[in-house]
Amino acid sequence: MTDFPFDLDAGLAAQFARAFDVEGKVPRALEALGPMAGLDVILVDGSPALIDRVAGTGATVTAVASTDGPALDAADGAADVVVVAWSRFSAATAEEVREAQRVLRPGGRLLVVHDYGRDDVAALRGAGEWPAYGAWSRRDGPFLSGGFRIRVIHAWLTFDSLEDAAAFMGGAFGDAGREASGKLTRPRLSYNVAVYHRTIGESAA
Repeated sequence: MTDFPFDLDAGLAAQFARAFDVEGKVPRALEALGPMAGLDVILVDGSPALIDRVAGTGATVTAVASTDGPALDAADGAADVVVVAWSRFSAATAEEVREAQRVLRPGGRLLVVHDYGRDDVAALRGAGEWPAYGAWSRRDGPFLSGGFRIRVIHAWLTFDSLEDAAAFMGGAFGDAGREASGKLTRPRLSYNVAVYHRTIGESAA
């Protein structure tokens, strides 16, 4: 996973990793919603960059990759916090929540990161019918109707120059990216991230 909700080739993925959230807003929000410092965190499908940033909060991070179905490759009660990076919990099904509950200790926190949309990246990609840009964040959507709350992070893709931004935009978004890059006045794109969060189970007495 490259901390991006669609595929990029290796060169574009490296550009994205350098540009994404250089302000560190995402790990700060995850720490605030966890919290994570001094605790055991399982990070599902995080890129090396995100793993390093979460570890930088003072958490002990175990990185795991997605498997087929809802199962997480972790022992019962292994974590205080589970962070899922873009790839899972697209519908927050009962099976997924039960699996998170299995992995978490009593009172553990589940943080699910997805795109929020309403930003430059969504406009370039084309919102279409992709539910992350609308349905998932509604009150009757799978998260908010299922006991999750939402924190929206107004992050950025920040490039070293307008030329670097244009190269990324053209490579990632084709003609739409090339056209939009000619209108940039600063080498950055807005990229809003949603963190859906809830406590799983009861705290130990």
